[in-house]
Amino acid sequence: MSKGNIGVTSDNIFPVIKKFLYSDHEIFLRELISNAVDATQKLKTLSSVGEVKGDLGDLRVRVSINKAKKTLTVSDHGIGMTAEEVDKYINQIAFSGAEEFVNKYKDRTEAIIGHFGLGFYSAFMVSKKVEIFSLSYQEDAKAVHWSCEGDPEYTMEETIKAERGTDIVLHIDDEFSQYLEDATIEGLLKKYCKFLPVEIAFGKKKEWKDGKEVELDEENIINDINPAWTRKPADLKDEDYDKFYHELYPMQMDEPLFHIHLNVDYPFNLTGILYFPKIKSNLDVHRNKIQLYCNQVYVTDEVENIVPEYLTLLHGVIDSPDIPLNVSRSYLQSDNNVKKISGYITKKVADKLAEMFKNDRENFVSKWDDIKMFIQFGMLTDEKFYEKAKDFALLKNLNGDYFTLKEYKDKVRENQVDKDGNMVILYTQDADANYTYIERAKAKGYDVLLMNGELDVHTMSQAEQRSMTETDGHADQKLRFVRVDSDTIENLIKKEETAKDNYSDEQKEGLRKAFEGMLPSSEDKLRYFVTCEPAASDALPVFLTQNEFMRRMKEMAAHQQGMSFYGQMPDQYNLVINTAHPLIQELVSKMTSEEVQEEVEKKAEKEGEAPTKETVIKTVYKLTDEDEKLHQLIDIALLASGQLKGEALAKFVNRSVELLTQPYIPA
Repeated sequence: MSKGNIGVTSDNIFPVIKKFLYSDHEIFLRELISNAVDATQKLKTLSSVGEVKGDLGDLRVRVSINKAKKTLTVSDHGIGMTAEEVDKYINQIAFSGAEEFVNKYKDRTEAIIGHFGLGFYSAFMVSKKVEIFSLSYQEDAKAVHWSCEGDPEYTMEETIKAERGTDIVLHIDDEFSQYLEDATIEGLLKKYCKFLPVEIAFGKKKEWKDGKEVELDEENIINDINPAWTRKPADLKDEDYDKFYHELYPMQMDEPLFHIHLNVDYPFNLTGILYFPKIKSNLDVHRNKIQLYCNQVYVTDEVENIVPEYLTLLHGVIDSPDIPLNVSRSYLQSDNNVKKISGYITKKVADKLAEMFKNDRENFVSKWDDIKMFIQFGMLTDEKFYEKAKDFALLKNLNGDYFTLKEYKDKVRENQVDKDGNMVILYTQDADANYTYIERAKAKGYDVLLMNGELDVHTMSQAEQRSMTETDGHADQKLRFVRVDSDTIENLIKKEETAKDNYSDEQKEGLRKAFEGMLPSSEDKLRYFVTCEPAASDALPVFLTQNEFMRRMKEMAAHQQGMSFYGQMPDQYNLVINTAHPLIQELVSKMTSEEVQEEVEKKAEKEGEAPTKETVIKTVYKLTDEDEKLHQLIDIALLASGQLKGEALAKFVNRSVELLTQPYIPA
């Protein structure tokens, strides 16, 4: 037996491992299993070139727990190690300047293990003692036993071992007793080792029999050594891809919409399968679903620095040996291979979508509502993706027809261009709530889009900005999206100068004051402004509009940091009095009747003053304040915009009944 000190320049390697890797301590199992698989793969390689003769025998890696001895053992039948190799690979750590190392990497624990050859030593994160029993494949090799209790001193001696390979025995620290539980270890094996290329066995299979769980003779194999992404696309059917999807996500009930098989070996190595899930709303729920592997070893599902942000909405697997097992975020952000991989995946996804749109548009359209958010997210955040996606991103109108933006502009160009040459695209977020406004637009021959997606407001703004430079051959034609209830239809698409009415300022002010006094009291989150405009005689006498810019800013504020100012502002609506409507004209006529004028004059004479604008307004307001018609007109406007609720709605219903039951007086 020999003793010695591990070849490091400081005694504090183990405190470093214990302290600074604590948050990632579960990866010890991944590291040990990966080493066992590497040893097995190396044996296969040596056999293939004739350096190892005969049958290789059982090559399974086995993990076992002995609760009585409080040990966890990882065993392989790979190439094994001689005493000299143990001394070289275990005792001599390529690690110096521990104090400098600690200071530099204490905030980047994920960088410590892989970059400094400490994979084996991760075992000391959870162990008070670690032993190695190893027998090399080499002829006449002697088995070796190495032992260390978590300090620089180790012991190494010859031993007897019947089979080629290596056993790593971890004497689990009492603090980490959870790693002696079958459920914990099986969970970690399925997380990190589910698709390793060598079979991993843990205990025996079990099944329920006669109301109790019984152990079978067959070993419990954790992993699938030939996962779908490692096979050729030509060898796979759609059902194989669907089956693999549910292997990855056993709790996912929905089937994926379609998939993309990645396979490239130059200028970097990358394989994988990406799935498009159904995406309706709530971006964050679907993130962290792409799993990153390195040579079939699970690394992480936090891939934001490896793929563009919008691609994190996809599901699936990416496997690349060019991304190390243990890397820091700063490494990922600066590594050229990572940048190339990101660019390749972006191109591959965009090309797949473009191919689907071109070759089977009907199928693409059938999936559009489920992939719309993903494509919009990509267009908003990735310039290269936008350039490709603008040719297959779709808009849907109220008839259920789908168009690219270019196709839709061609559809409405003749009719929906205002007097200044701007193209106006009308949309609604709720066809039922905006029904009255939509019907007014349709009566003019206009088309209306349904834009009720979570990112639609952002994509509309992007399209408007792009229209300043992307002209489609119409350099003078700028683009505006406006919600169909944001103004009168005549104002939304002005074909000529605004019509004038013949009312005086006093009459309009009287109208405004009369209606203003009967509006619901403004709350902190709600504001009404009354205006008089000549719409059309067949339009509603009174209706609500909402400024497009302010409403859009508030909606964007809900999803975008830095816009909280808009989010805190109250909702603002314009109550438009349609001065072209007969009912309003009748009201104005009443205001200007001799009766009103006489009362104005009497009031002025009583007060010893000439009639002024204010006295006229006050008099008119007094006369109209009790007019049930005003209440009814306001409530109709609120009802048409979906804002009449609760007590106000009940009063409207009762008032309507009363008006209907009034005695009929022939004209």
